[in-house]
Amino acid sequence: MSRTRTALLAAMALVTGATGTAFAVDPGSAGIAAVPCTVDYKIQNQWSTGFTAAVTVTNNSAAKSSWSLKWSYAGNQKVTSGWNAKLSQSGAAVTAANETYNAQLATGGSVSFGFQGSYSGSNAIPATFTLDGVTCNVDDGGPGGPTDPPDPGGPSTRVNNPYEGAKVYVNPEWSANAAAEPGGSRVSGQPTGVWLDRIAAINGAGGKMGLRAHLDEALRQKGSGELVVQFVIYNLPGRDCSALASNGELKADEIGRYKTEYIDPIKAILADSKYASLRIVTTVEIDSLPNLVTNTGSRPTAVPQCDVMKANGNYVKGVGYALNKLGDVPNVYNYVDAGHHGWIGWDDNFGPTATIMKEAATAEGATVNDVHGFITNTANYSALKENNFTINDTVGGKSVRESKWVDWNRYLDELSYAQAFRNQLVSAGFDSNIGMLIDTSRNGWGGAARPTGPGATTSVDTYVDGGRYDRRFNAGNWCNQSGAGLGERPKAAPAAGIDAYVWMKPPGESDGSSKAIPNDEGKGFDRMCDPTYTGNPRNNNNMSGALPDAPVSGHWFSAQFRQLMQNAYPPLS
Repeated sequence: MSRTRTALLAAMALVTGATGTAFAVDPGSAGIAAVPCTVDYKIQNQWSTGFTAAVTVTNNSAAKSSWSLKWSYAGNQKVTSGWNAKLSQSGAAVTAANETYNAQLATGGSVSFGFQGSYSGSNAIPATFTLDGVTCNVDDGGPGGPTDPPDPGGPSTRVNNPYEGAKVYVNPEWSANAAAEPGGSRVSGQPTGVWLDRIAAINGAGGKMGLRAHLDEALRQKGSGELVVQFVIYNLPGRDCSALASNGELKADEIGRYKTEYIDPIKAILADSKYASLRIVTTVEIDSLPNLVTNTGSRPTAVPQCDVMKANGNYVKGVGYALNKLGDVPNVYNYVDAGHHGWIGWDDNFGPTATIMKEAATAEGATVNDVHGFITNTANYSALKENNFTINDTVGGKSVRESKWVDWNRYLDELSYAQAFRNQLVSAGFDSNIGMLIDTSRNGWGGAARPTGPGATTSVDTYVDGGRYDRRFNAGNWCNQSGAGLGERPKAAPAAGIDAYVWMKPPGESDGSSKAIPNDEGKGFDRMCDPTYTGNPRNNNNMSGALPDAPVSGHWFSAQFRQLMQNAYPPLS
């Protein structure tokens, strides 16, 4: 006997109570033309008095030049604010109407919007939705006849902070490299990110484990508890336009290949029900979107390749597509890269970067609800917390911001930046419950020998330089930095607004080669990885500070790993 979609939704609401997801019918199902429209209503986050929800409407009927979706709540839910739709409520009845920019709804087309609401008691999913007066999610007996929609498989299992109460996956390949170094067993059991930095990495290349192999191993490590497994999604067209060492395999205009050969296969594997019990964290496209703000146009730091990527829109499209597709998997948590304080912390970068991230998070079918949070300092070296001086200190009548090191930045370190940028992102339209990750894999600086107080008050520069933990020539230096150390060990919920400290960049994996090395991975030679390089406007023309004899990015760099252990803070025991 055919079951209607309304019955499925109502039954799910009874089962899930205060939290859950109403899944849309699979558009590829037989007889889908008989379902005039489908609605996917997801409760993304929920707390004692409120919740956020994401709604996606798919139109299977004639194209529309405007639309209006309606539903009624069984409880006392109230919509308090929304985005990407005009929302109104009268009693229990809610109406979501199009904005001018998303009024067109083609046959087979979808539109997404979200909102925040309040409630008390239960927060059941609405049982019935109508699009322009037509009931959605119900077979109307039209062409194709009555059908049985696929079993939705239960509600979304997303939690507010995936790291809380969970172990984190230890990559056996990285662990073996670490353990093979003298003293490496002290950290070889730490969790690190797995980098999917080219199409071949999905199935495994050069004898390395592929995505399924890592997920299978994650299931083995999981046992009966919860486990987070971390992947870096990193293969945009024209990738990392300002740094040759991390250029990728896809040309600037190959957005089609990015979608069909890279993101789609990753999504298909992550969506396999075999892995539904894992908490899968994806770090989406590091060092991409901020380049569109800082390295384009008339700025002295502008790079022609970045102007190309801004003009063709493929960074925004690629990130939006990845967020949309990966965000459809109920146990995937998307964290978007947010640069670091030494890149985005200036006034003219801070707000515009949040704006471009909102643009990407609402491109290619994505919504802000596909973003669980953001990550800072990925593969970078910025100190977690500078304790020996504050941004408000003055020396000889000069602010710390006037020092050569700070250079008018608003932030001294990653913790203050991450917490402040989180607030900026919420102001830009992201959910108020987003969490931040901070990569602490290489920002320990100095170990037991780090400064214990500020420098001499001879000048603001001696004051800052004598006390700062970060010993780089300039915070713009990013490649295999001499003197760096392992930072805080991975930890869940370490500070307000921070979901976790993570080692997303596996310590000991090179940032780039010290000289040109032929390779089949599309990775070029960047002078910022050459110890003899005297710099460029992006690092205020300082020396690169890079270690010598480094291999191609992502390859094991023994000398760097040994240095990181030697300079670790907290020190290794």
